[in-house]
Amino acid sequence: MKRISFLAVILVLLLATCKKAQKQTQELIPYRKGDKWGFCTPDKKVVVQPKYEDAWSFREGLARILLNGQWGYVDQTGKEVVPPKYDEAQDFSEGLAWVKLTAMIGFIDQTGREVIPPKYDDVRDFSKGMAIVILDDRWGFIDQKGKEVVPPKYDEVENFKDGMALVQLNDKWGYIDQTGKEVVPPKYDFARSFSEGLAEVRFNGNWGFIDHTGKEIVPPKYHDTWSLSEGMAKVMLNDKWGYIDQTGKEVVLPKYDDVMFFREGLAWVKSNGKWGLINQTGKEVIIPKYDDVRNFQEGMASVELKGKWGYIDQSGKEVVPPKYDGVWDFWEGVAWVKLNGKWGLIDKTGKEVVHPKYDEIRYFQEGMACVMLKGKWGYIDQTGKEVVSPKYDHANEFSEGMAKVISKGKWGYIDKTGKEVVPPTYDYADDLSKGIASVSLNNKWGYIDQTGKVIVPLKYDKVEDFYEGLVRVELNGKWFYIKVFPDGKVVEYYEE
Repeated sequence: MKRISFLAVILVLLLATCKKAQKQTQELIPYRKGDKWGFCTPDKKVVVQPKYEDAWSFREGLARILLNGQWGYVDQTGKEVVPPKYDEAQDFSEGLAWVKLTAMIGFIDQTGREVIPPKYDDVRDFSKGMAIVILDDRWGFIDQKGKEVVPPKYDEVENFKDGMALVQLNDKWGYIDQTGKEVVPPKYDFARSFSEGLAEVRFNGNWGFIDHTGKEIVPPKYHDTWSLSEGMAKVMLNDKWGYIDQTGKEVVLPKYDDVMFFREGLAWVKSNGKWGLINQTGKEVIIPKYDDVRNFQEGMASVELKGKWGYIDQSGKEVVPPKYDGVWDFWEGVAWVKLNGKWGLIDKTGKEVVHPKYDEIRYFQEGMACVMLKGKWGYIDQTGKEVVSPKYDHANEFSEGMAKVISKGKWGYIDKTGKEVVPPTYDYADDLSKGIASVSLNNKWGYIDQTGKVIVPLKYDKVEDFYEGLVRVELNGKWFYIKVFPDGKVVEYYEE
């Protein structure tokens, strides 16, 4: 008998535990009754009676609620984890939520604990675990635990980059590390962020470079400098440009009239009005001879000579002799070229994949590009094939395998075969996002999926973005939530 009683107790405890776990993990949806908000289950069983002035969907397990003009948060059991007491509040992100109280800003965690009490005039977004805070016009940093790594004491600061942050005090600039230590006390007239291990600093009108320890790798002596790119930095002395490497060595003495950043191991340099090409040893791969140039992209660079454009490869060979009136950079193995006012397409051998014939073009996206001919838009693929003959009044780039098009003032969608998955019937349509898009007709909004099926009827005055199957909508001046179930059923969570 005792054994049976003991088993019965265990069974009751297990059932209670299961019910508690089920309650903790239940899905709650904001529910409006009249002008008050509460929360209910997907089948409309009310868990939190409508008493709030506003309520939002859950983010990271908590939802914002408004009562008497003050914001708080409830958990998925309906419990007020954070009683309404804040003047403003935002959704949780990465375990923290931004809150404002009496014009001061702080952060709370998911237990409601004020990790960062509202005491700052402004708080910037977290970046690499740190956020800029401002108090009484003084700037500092906090970490995600609320610790003031750098108390607000600087006139200005910038976000960390390469483990260092710029700080300004009394019109002088220095650097701190992520512990708040002043690696470089504010002493420079101006400074820039670190890049590839070095930072540019200015003193008495001249520029130099320092490393992460604050050591002056290059004492301020140049009249201008630019940050490192591929291990090389542009430097200017007496109106002439050259390059230094990461050790500060002048690999290319300042002798050029102008220079560009290194890209793909090469850089353009200008002398006597002409552009040439050097490698990272300073050797001139191409003696300056071009009138205009652009940086390398996918191993090719466009060059201009006597008003005509062509392309060279990284050896300096003219793969496409200058003969076009205009060109674009290579993208996904092809490039647009212009001749006699028309655009065509070439590959990296210079072969004309599409003879110049289009009036306007756009970059390739998902292997397709918009082209315009005689005022109408269509699409070609990277082989030059016209997948969609120019017939639309407007066309957008492909996104998630679909593209928006306009015909006679109406929006629709096509797939990559050119099939009108959604014939142009809507007054407006958004890009697809995770397989769905909002559309409008006769000033009413709804949603369709990527097959064109209407998943939310077009009857709402406004709609917001979907989040985990829920969307906030407005109808006749009233907001509420709807849920789209896997079987296509749409449920509205409100009653007047």
